[in-house]
Amino acid sequence: MTKNNGLKLTNTESLDTVSTTDWNACANPVGQPFDPFLTHEFLFALEQSGSATPETGWQGTHLLVSDRQDRLLGAMPLYLKSHSRGEFVFDQGWAEAFERAGGHYYPKLLCGVPFTPVPGRRLLLGDSDRQIEVAHLLLEGAMALVDKYGLSSLHVNFIEKQQLSLFDHPDMLHRIGCDFLFENRGFENFGDYLASLSSRKRKTFRKERRKAVEAGLEIVHLTGDRLTEEHWDRFFEFYLDTGSRKWGTPYLTRRFFSLINKSLADRILLIFAFRDKIPVAGALHIVGSDTLYGRYWGASEYHPSLHFELCYYQAIEYAIANKLKYVNGGAQGEHKLARGYLPVSTHSMHYLPDPGFREAVKHFLSGERRYIKTEAGIYREQSPFRQPATDSSLQADNRSPQMETRTYNIDGMTCGGCTSSLEKLLMQEKGIESAKASHEDNNCQITLDPALVSDERIAEITDKAGFEFKGRA
Repeated sequence: MTKNNGLKLTNTESLDTVSTTDWNACANPVGQPFDPFLTHEFLFALEQSGSATPETGWQGTHLLVSDRQDRLLGAMPLYLKSHSRGEFVFDQGWAEAFERAGGHYYPKLLCGVPFTPVPGRRLLLGDSDRQIEVAHLLLEGAMALVDKYGLSSLHVNFIEKQQLSLFDHPDMLHRIGCDFLFENRGFENFGDYLASLSSRKRKTFRKERRKAVEAGLEIVHLTGDRLTEEHWDRFFEFYLDTGSRKWGTPYLTRRFFSLINKSLADRILLIFAFRDKIPVAGALHIVGSDTLYGRYWGASEYHPSLHFELCYYQAIEYAIANKLKYVNGGAQGEHKLARGYLPVSTHSMHYLPDPGFREAVKHFLSGERRYIKTEAGIYREQSPFRQPATDSSLQADNRSPQMETRTYNIDGMTCGGCTSSLEKLLMQEKGIESAKASHEDNNCQITLDPALVSDERIAEITDKAGFEFKGRA
């Protein structure tokens, strides 16, 4: 327990110890967009159902801030993780590097919503007049847990832009990712959306929609008290099939769906495709105040374009009809781009107490950020819209990376085979455009992107090839 200016910081392993009303008042204060994934009902369902528990590698250690009257003023959903699965901000490479250097990457501390790659508030601050104090205490408390128990790291994943400044700390590293989001540009109906597309795309989408239901399928939207346990039984079969193919072991248990059906049914949109009154495919969406979130999909039969219909076209149509601003289709998936989901930035912050490790990751993130912004620029050029929207945080200058040609002195090459092996290794590295080695001159001329490839990296590749790096000529 920590006390600071009348504020008390504690932690709990289970949300069972926290009042639903108090937690929700911090998670979704009046005047803020409603985030269904931050609700006590959703997070506790993950715990109650056995989906996010110590046995599955998710040990709750949620931070709570209260005042002298024990009123909850803020919270931070935290988990002690024994792996990196179910996070969607991929740090497995960091883990491997840290372990190779003799460290222990796991357990680590994670702030986020299990299995849910959706941007949102990560410091739950309610509407008190002490929000900044509470935010600082929560962040300092999370970092102190890392230091106290000798953990490798703290990761705060999928932070909404509005909260980034709260994580402005000299020891926190900012990571940018890329996701795909549909924006409702004031469309009155699906026809307005089609009219905003290029002629070729309009024809393609109409064709895909006809093809999806040409086998006589009936598309049905289910929500609220229309949802039954029989529907969830069927959807869970779909979920297991998709999960076993994509992730190996699906994350969620059958009980999870029953629990959210009891507590969040009015926030659920389950879209089924029926053939002869039997569900053959389904897509689960969660409804926020301004966003429709696509979460899971599965099918027992293959029908061309049915995945696109249930997950994207029906979602867009629902969002337009219900005046929702966005559709978040879930993590990754460049195929969303062709259907009007444009690239947007995602943000995470990372605390790595080991100075050497932090510096290495900082260097990696610098190159990754440049690559992602360039990639996003390429994606936007492929937009199906006649006048695409822009996300300034992911805008690239659309020029080729600033390549440099450098010559390095390298000893130990004695023949053409030596130079060929070095060139081959170098050309496998992202950011290297060309490499020409000479055993006669004992050097190698390399054209590279300095934002992605450092001299130290060239030295590592040279050493791996069995030669001696002597620096720049």
